[in-house]
Amino acid sequence: MLRDGVEMSLFGVAALQLELAGAGNMPAIDAELRAMRRRFPWVRLAVLPELAPHGVDIAAAEEEGGPTERQFAALARELDLWLVPGSFFQRRGDDIFNATPIIDNRGEVVARYAKMFPFQPYEVGVTPGREPVTFDIPGIGRIGILNCYDMWFPETARTLALMGAEVILHPSLTNTIDREVEMTIARANAAMQQFFFLDINAAGQIGNGRSGAYGPGGTIIYQAGGAHEVLAFEFDLAEVRRVRERGWHGLGQTLKSFRDSEVDFPLLSNGNRHTPAMNALGTLKKPELNSPQD
Repeated sequence: MLRDGVEMSLFGVAALQLELAGAGNMPAIDAELRAMRRRFPWVRLAVLPELAPHGVDIAAAEEEGGPTERQFAALARELDLWLVPGSFFQRRGDDIFNATPIIDNRGEVVARYAKMFPFQPYEVGVTPGREPVTFDIPGIGRIGILNCYDMWFPETARTLALMGAEVILHPSLTNTIDREVEMTIARANAAMQQFFFLDINAAGQIGNGRSGAYGPGGTIIYQAGGAHEVLAFEFDLAEVRRVRERGWHGLGQTLKSFRDSEVDFPLLSNGNRHTPAMNALGTLKKPELNSPQD
């Protein structure tokens, strides 16, 4: 990217690991975003955890473009800030999606991402999205969006890399014992797809924090604790471009190898996933109480 004849590759991004309640978080989010803007005027984009405004109750779902989205759009315009406000439930017709709007610094919604893999069998009543989403920030580069459980499916991150994403923003909401595993998956995604991966979890009543940022070689840039933190980073996208061209420290050029491979993976197509091995796994449902062993 060129500006006044000089290549610009620095991307200032802030991830807000907020101590959120189960509902009613908009006043706190508004105050936190304003405080972050005053403290870090060089930040170009801010990202919040999954379901940050209203929590996990799908009864709080609004129509697409509803009051919460409009409030975030007005705030993005006022603060001159790109904003990825985590996610909240949005209704389209009879469907409810776990939706992430992407709002530019003029307050325009440039895209909406609907979570492709709701956390089944627990995230009940949520329709899976079908479209991967990337967006371009002029003068910076291409950004991709994943939402929490999405990253457990390697096809999602690989698709965004093939679409040219150089940074992945990953709002999350986790309060379970697999948080350590998620941190490993986030780091592995960064290494395999050779991009920056910013994983932002909630803290407080609904999340256990431990957000992290990972570089395109799988390096740990930062891992947060479990309490309130505002994580501000200046990612250099020239590093992504260099790693993809030369390999991390001159090692694997994984995206080129995938591009140039003649191997096809027909079992990954939708109609072929129901192999005997997959069908033997049984129905997707909540585990029940184990029966006493004889």
